[in-house]
Amino acid sequence: MPPSDGGHWETTTAMMIHSPNGGLFLDPILSPSILHTLSPLLHTSSTRNSTISNKGIKVISKRTLFASVALKDKTVSYSPGRGAAINNSSKHLWAGAVAAMIARTVVAPLERLKLEYIVRGEQKNILELVRTIAVTQGLRGFWKGNFLNILRTAPFKAINFCAYDTYRKQLCKLHLMDGTSNAERFIAGAAAGITATVLCLPLDTIRTRIVAHGGEQLGGVIGAFHHMIKTEGFFSLYKGLLPSIMSIAPSSAVFYGVYDILKSAYLRSPEGKERALKMKQQGQELTAFGQLELGPLRTLLYGALSGACAEVATYPFEVLRRRMQMQVQLTKLSTFATFVKIVEQGGIPALYAGLLPSLLQVLPSASISYFVYECMKIVLKAE
Repeated sequence: MPPSDGGHWETTTAMMIHSPNGGLFLDPILSPSILHTLSPLLHTSSTRNSTISNKGIKVISKRTLFASVALKDKTVSYSPGRGAAINNSSKHLWAGAVAAMIARTVVAPLERLKLEYIVRGEQKNILELVRTIAVTQGLRGFWKGNFLNILRTAPFKAINFCAYDTYRKQLCKLHLMDGTSNAERFIAGAAAGITATVLCLPLDTIRTRIVAHGGEQLGGVIGAFHHMIKTEGFFSLYKGLLPSIMSIAPSSAVFYGVYDILKSAYLRSPEGKERALKMKQQGQELTAFGQLELGPLRTLLYGALSGACAEVATYPFEVLRRRMQMQVQLTKLSTFATFVKIVEQGGIPALYAGLLPSLLQVLPSASISYFVYECMKIVLKAE
């Protein structure tokens, strides 16, 4: 109950407020700051259930679970549950973005080598290719296109991580798979990958164009964007969408599913339970590294394993997607025709061109991504 002198409202008291034009509205309890702001306008007595009209507002003060304010035809409500969910999602997005930025910057040279094999069809071995790039473009050549890569991968990974956690929780609530948690993980991973792909594919297409032969003449990100829109139309930014989805969906399913399965198995093991008990006993004394459920080394290892499994399982789709992105409008082929052409020119091994440098890139990238993501969730106190 609020005090009889119209002072501060008690934070433990909830209100149901009626308006002549409004009716009863049920929303979560108003925050203390809002109640403090409203208190000069709403004076009530200290009776148990008081109703006093002030400027067209009737106030009924009771101990209930919900509260809201209806003023004429307007309703002001506050939902701490909804706000907490949004805040938690933003923490997951930031954690994923930071993880992507750090991981991509570390492995940028390996990403560059992979693109050379896929896009330009390089036949040199890795050492010769490294020497060629170093001589012709210098050290900075290994980070060519890295800024755009960060612009692409940061939102991509942020959306991916956040969407995966969201979809997995919703699937668990719906019990679509009758408690088959592993299947739910794979479905959530595939859905997260599709969501991130649709939102971020245009930046990936532009980056591929810039790295390819003649890309320097397009004038950077903005220039390449204008050139593609003007000469090939808006939907040219979504070249290879089908193979992208065919690649990313199973890749994300394996990437997130394998890691989550390994993590759950460890946490249920005697060793995992013992570690969880020690962490609970030490409490606030632990650093962010010490609070990792899997521990630093196991987090890196499980991340690398999940990345390797996903890359090997879906690499041919990656090759197909990159080749389709490089096609111009006049010689554009269908997805199946592009696949047939790749096999005709280089056989089945052509579908795995650049797999070795790709794995060398994926292993540290996946390890660092999961490690940084888990650490950032701890630092940001994400649930």
